[in-house]
Amino acid sequence: MKRRSLNIVAWAAALTIIAPLASAQTSNAGTAWPSKTVRILVGFPGGSTPDIVARSLAEPLSKVLGQAVIVENKAGASGNIAADQVAKATDDHTLGVVINGNLTSARMLYPKLPYDPAKDFSCISLLATAPLVLVAPAKSPEGAAFFSAAAQNGDKWSYGSVGNGSVAHLGMEVLKTKVKGFAPVHVPFKGNPEVITALLGGEIQMALVPPGIAMPHVKAGKLKAIGLTSGRSAVAPEVAPLADAGVRDFTLEVWAALVGPAKLSKAAQDRLNAEVPKIIRDADTRQKLLNQGWQAVGSSPDGLKSRIKDEAAIMSDIISARGIKLE
Repeated sequence: MKRRSLNIVAWAAALTIIAPLASAQTSNAGTAWPSKTVRILVGFPGGSTPDIVARSLAEPLSKVLGQAVIVENKAGASGNIAADQVAKATDDHTLGVVINGNLTSARMLYPKLPYDPAKDFSCISLLATAPLVLVAPAKSPEGAAFFSAAAQNGDKWSYGSVGNGSVAHLGMEVLKTKVKGFAPVHVPFKGNPEVITALLGGEIQMALVPPGIAMPHVKAGKLKAIGLTSGRSAVAPEVAPLADAGVRDFTLEVWAALVGPAKLSKAAQDRLNAEVPKIIRDADTRQKLLNQGWQAVGSSPDGLKSRIKDEAAIMSDIISARGIKLE
């Protein structure tokens, strides 16, 4: 009887050790991430600049995570369709590569926007940025002389963009506030190819265009680069900043960021926060992005949040001042 009592005590003691271990193992299994294919949604067609960034990330991320990472294009509404699907995802394995407008100006431009940029996303990383090039017809004056000519012509001159509310449109409206007398009229187009065609044909006098699209025409002598909307950039090292033409306190970049739904698990966020910046800053990825006209960043979540906050304030002011609405 005594021996049986001792056995029961020993068995009970063993359970007190095994039970927490089993519980911990179950808990760990429940928080392992990823447990299946990770999807990255992009709100633009294949071959677009956000798509290029997403695909530059997907392959190395798949190797690190040990799971397939696929890019799905959900084009439409300036990227807002894909952004909305990311915001509402509940599978813990859906992410999105989004652009400036989805997180900084969409709420002001689309009163009926189905998602809240400030509440519906978990910020992961600012992946890459790129300046725009202010380009003009080849016979245009250079540098400060260009802005003097533009001021003299006022609203007789026009500029093109890829559409109302685009970064190029809002950026040019901000630029108007930085240069005295600068007042070209906005002409929206379907896309950058149409903008370039209008420039080459003399229909418009200027446009803010991505370097990858602008520079072949500049190098061929068909267009003139007035300046970059940032400081010197490896994306277009031969082009001087607009500051050299006398434009002060003006910086504008397009960018792509990785986000997840607000309810993305902590396990997923922790893993992505640790791995994504390293992948983006890797020499191979940096070169791949540079070849496509992007400057690699790979920020922390706080770095992305800061960028969103600062840019949203600027865009909100110009949207309100100009009364810009898309719906």
